[in-house]
Amino acid sequence: MQEQTPISQRRACFLVGLSRASFHYRSTVAAGDSVLSERITELAHERRRFGYRRVHQLLRREGVDVNHKKVYRKRPVIPS
Repeated sequence: MQEQTPISQRRACFLVGLSRASFHYRSTVAAGDSVLSERITELAHERRRFGYRRVHQLLRREGVDVNHKKVYRKRPVIPS
């Protein structure tokens, strides 16, 4: 919107209903999260009946120190 009209950033954010802090936010994703997500997906496809708790246990047995809440958030949706 700012590129097309000569209005300020503050005014543009107000018109759109977006806070200026959200406008400037840049996500910081840890580098190891993509590897972890891939491994969770692999385990979930190998053992389709396992939930996130059992997948968490399998990861712990492999030596991956990860919180169960992170495994819950990163779990893939597998169609049945």
